[in-house]
Amino acid sequence: MSAYAVGHFYEMNVNSKLVLYLNRIDATLKPYDGRFLVHGKKPEPVEGAFSGQVVIIEFPDIEKARGWYHSEAYQDIVALRKKNTEGHIVLVEGTPDDYQATNLLGR
Repeated sequence: MSAYAVGHFYEMNVNSKLVLYLNRIDATLKPYDGRFLVHGKKPEPVEGAFSGQVVIIEFPDIEKARGWYHSEAYQDIVALRKKNTEGHIVLVEGTPDDYQATNLLGR
C-alpha cells in the first residue's frame, strides 16, 4: 500500500543552501522509489486560512518512506532544509483501493 511523506512549510528562506538541498533531494528518493506528487504549487484554501507550501512525496509502502527519511543520503542533506524552512513533516500510510470513509467506523 502506498505511503506518503507530507510536508507543510509555512516559512521558507530560499538561498544557496536550500537550492543545494533541492538539487540533491531527487537522488535520495530514487533508491526508495519515491516521487513528488505535490511540490512548488500554491495551495488554494477553500475552508479556513492556510499559509505556506505543501509537499507530498509518494512511496510504494511505509517501509520505503521510513527508509528514505532515515537514509544516510537524506540525513546528509536534511539540515540544509531544516535551517532554512519552518514546518512539519509526517509519514503516513495510504488507503487500499476499495477503502470507503465508513471503514473508519469498523463496520
